[in-house]
Amino acid sequence: MSENNVRYLLGNNAIAMAIHECNTDVIAGYPGTPSSEIIEYLARMKPRGHVEWSVNEKVAMEVAIGASWTGGRSVATMKHVGLNVASDPFMTLAYTGVKGGMLVISADDPGCHSSQNEQDSRRYAAFAQVPCLDPATPQEAYDMVSFAFEISEMFETPVMFRPTTRICHGKSDIRLQTAQPTEHEIGFEKTPQRWVMLPAHARARHRVLIDKQEEMTTALETSKWNSLEIMENARLGIIASGVSSVYAKEAIEKLGVKVSFLKISAYPAPTGLIREMAGSVEKILIIEELEPVVEEIVRTITAGMDVEIHGKDVIPRYGELNMGTVEPAVAEVAGIDYSGFQARRSEIELPNRPPVMCPGCPHRASYYAMKKAFGKNAIFPGDIGCYTLGVQMGTMDTCLCMGASITTSAGIYHAGEKTPICCSIGDSTFLHTGIPGLLNAVYNGADITVTILDNRTTAMTGHQPNPGTGLTVLGDATYMASLEDIARACGVEFVMITDPFDIEGTIDTFKQAKEHKGTSVVISKQECIITARRRGIRQKPFGVDRDECRGCKGCIKFGCPAIEFDPPQAEGEKGHARIGSLCVGCGVCAQVCPFNAISEVET
Repeated sequence: MSENNVRYLLGNNAIAMAIHECNTDVIAGYPGTPSSEIIEYLARMKPRGHVEWSVNEKVAMEVAIGASWTGGRSVATMKHVGLNVASDPFMTLAYTGVKGGMLVISADDPGCHSSQNEQDSRRYAAFAQVPCLDPATPQEAYDMVSFAFEISEMFETPVMFRPTTRICHGKSDIRLQTAQPTEHEIGFEKTPQRWVMLPAHARARHRVLIDKQEEMTTALETSKWNSLEIMENARLGIIASGVSSVYAKEAIEKLGVKVSFLKISAYPAPTGLIREMAGSVEKILIIEELEPVVEEIVRTITAGMDVEIHGKDVIPRYGELNMGTVEPAVAEVAGIDYSGFQARRSEIELPNRPPVMCPGCPHRASYYAMKKAFGKNAIFPGDIGCYTLGVQMGTMDTCLCMGASITTSAGIYHAGEKTPICCSIGDSTFLHTGIPGLLNAVYNGADITVTILDNRTTAMTGHQPNPGTGLTVLGDATYMASLEDIARACGVEFVMITDPFDIEGTIDTFKQAKEHKGTSVVISKQECIITARRRGIRQKPFGVDRDECRGCKGCIKFGCPAIEFDPPQAEGEKGHARIGSLCVGCGVCAQVCPFNAISEVET
């Protein structure tokens, strides 16, 4: 193939390119690591179809469904926990089916690199009885997209596409295919017995869903994504799914073990291939990330057969797999004398770098003021975002899922808790699922303070726009939602906006909110320091006057990474705070210092 048809791409970018080449009409999603780059890359390509960041994953799913029902090809993108939000329409979509091809991209995050849980989207696909494609490499992810659309349209079913973090954020050379133009006849056909899920219609559609399973399973079993290699006289068979198959292959080669090998990347699992392997070996090892989806099927198929099954007894059910877990498992089941996996080690000892809020992050100032006003013994329920790092400041007592800070706060209050309650939620998260919680809190009389940390972007997932920013994913100007107006429309009587970089003013605002009886809302509004600097906004840095510094470490406790402490150099001397080159000039430290030892530095 010509070098012009090979590009070095991030896995997500390869997926995006394939979606673009398939002439997809509508792509909708909500940002969530590791899926976010798919829509971002699509937007940069300026595709002919509609691309949007939706307010949440349920909305994205339903937008994509509407497009599919109209005959267009569509994609809904999200991370695995986002599929929980979208599961209501997803489960019923399996009954109605689709008209234009539809992909549901649910990016799983084994190892919780940036998630509050590990979960296996293959379970959702099996639950809904829809096909699932589990790519093993970025190249396979690219190649699978067009196949997924074909299967979706062939069986009029949504297809789940399950890349994991290692696929989404891995990079490799991608061999591009010549795009085949596809024509989609757009037009919604009124078919109430299919699109209107009354109980009578749902019962009939459920039978349709079940009836197509056998034919769908056969088509996927014989696809190129599942491959069986039977080795003559092999006593051991290894079945591996998705990216796990890459680790398994490497372990087999390194150990020199003689095995039959079945790679599974298309679900429902290929029962015929599994039976064929089981009939040719004495032992089978199943290697898969997270849940024993394949293992359970293998154990069912081999019940009564004289074959030994291993899976989660030697492969962990949690975390991201790697050679350090796969190689020892293969050696153990193969009965190889094995000294242990030896990872290559660097002589450089890297420092421990826990995640922290950026220098100049407005959330740090908001939390400082919040704690000053409410006291350290108040209850501080939190939410999903950069601000979850408020746990380091003692202002993050709970964190469950998107939008749950307000609702759990209400539950704590209604349980009879008398301690003041002040929760925090980001602007994008509030628009995602926080609004119903706020409405519920007001309606049911919860005496809580809700802090909306408005940093003018969806920062944690890469600074995507949201309805509060006034921009679409394509950078076009659009309606800018007012968080203040939304809060008042929910019935909140006390709504105040504060600038967290004004520490005294923000403390006073929080004190007023604390005294208010009923649900109060404080909107702490200050642009994310990263987006501000990208726009060219620069402030003068701050420095410490060593003669005025008393070494009290009050600024150190504030937690800004730009502030350091020089210990005493000799007996009788006191230590001093020092502000390094990371300073972005927010000026909050100068307000925190009780001795006026911090001020702007002329550059």
